[in-house]
Amino acid sequence: MNAWLLATAVLLTLGMPPCVWAAGRGSAVERLAGLNLATTVVTVVLLLTAQGFDRSSFADLGLVLAVLGPAGTLVFARFLGGRSIEAPDTRRTHGKA
Repeated sequence: MNAWLLATAVLLTLGMPPCVWAAGRGSAVERLAGLNLATTVVTVVLLLTAQGFDRSSFADLGLVLAVLGPAGTLVFARFLGGRSIEAPDTRRTHGKA
């Protein structure tokens, strides 16, 4: 085990539980922040793993995730924008008896 893989293990052990906790609890905004933070942590983990195993394919995955992660967060925020998950959906019952 080299220093890169050790850093990966430490980051997974200490970095992911707060992300999972934030993504699993709280309001929609807090869950979105947890999801965005988890994307960042996984990106760094993939880059550290690529360096640790000397495999460039893992770095490609990390770089693609770095680009698509924030875009996915924006799409998620767009669909949640202006309404709460806990609030009933009024669009489905609107116009029906």
